[in-house]
Amino acid sequence: MLNINDNFCSKIASVIIDIYQDEYPELSRNKKFILEELDNEEQKFEKTLRSGLKVFESITLHHKEVIPGKDAFMLFASYGFPLEMSIELAKEKNIKVDQKGFEEEFAKHQELSRKSTEGKFKGGLGEHSDETIRLHTATHLLHAALRKVLGSNVSQKGSNITNERLRFDFTYEKKMTPEELKEVEDIVNKQIIRALDVSREEMSLDEARKKGALAFFQEKYGEKVSVYTVGDFSKEVCGGPHVKNTKELGHFQIKKEEAIAAGVRRIKAVLE
Repeated sequence: MLNINDNFCSKIASVIIDIYQDEYPELSRNKKFILEELDNEEQKFEKTLRSGLKVFESITLHHKEVIPGKDAFMLFASYGFPLEMSIELAKEKNIKVDQKGFEEEFAKHQELSRKSTEGKFKGGLGEHSDETIRLHTATHLLHAALRKVLGSNVSQKGSNITNERLRFDFTYEKKMTPEELKEVEDIVNKQIIRALDVSREEMSLDEARKKGALAFFQEKYGEKVSVYTVGDFSKEVCGGPHVKNTKELGHFQIKKEEAIAAGVRRIKAVLE
């Protein structure tokens, strides 16, 4: 509508980085990554927006006075339409949006999300068995290996573990190559063969960070945290539990790598 026909977020961000680089030197260090991610996000959102606009037009053909809250929430959840945008677009057609209905759908979605995580053990374990404990320890090795192969911008976004497999979500902007996957596998298996001891210490989150421990979910932490160290290879804040030595793990194998959201990948792996 504004006749902006190419990416613009990275152009604005480049100016902001130049202004604030002295106060925030990490902006300069990560400038290339930041600008590339903004371009990627903008391209993906443009495609999603175009699809969403078609759906919006279809909705307004059937609802000429009020867009139901359920439809407004669907536009938000599936196409990234903020409620304000749906309201603005609807206003141009003299149509209202059921905001209360949207809020009810949003609350229902949050409740379902909360219930789906209830009863799970710490660290994403769906059950508490020897198999899940082994796989949980393997996620720490996988995380460290991914950072070695893909770079330190990689960070955990979530995990889920069952008796059969581990599922690990992480930040990365593109599909991993077969060579990268093989290298990650080899690194993990090397640590298993090295028979590294796994130790646990309790300390404050600040102390953990000073010792180089990775921690990405600080909102979940209390005054004291558990830091699990795997030999000289991995150090993470985690709720546990873990094996005593990596030799207990067996052979690590990646079964699948895929995108689950913009800038977020998922790996499924097993121990044999």
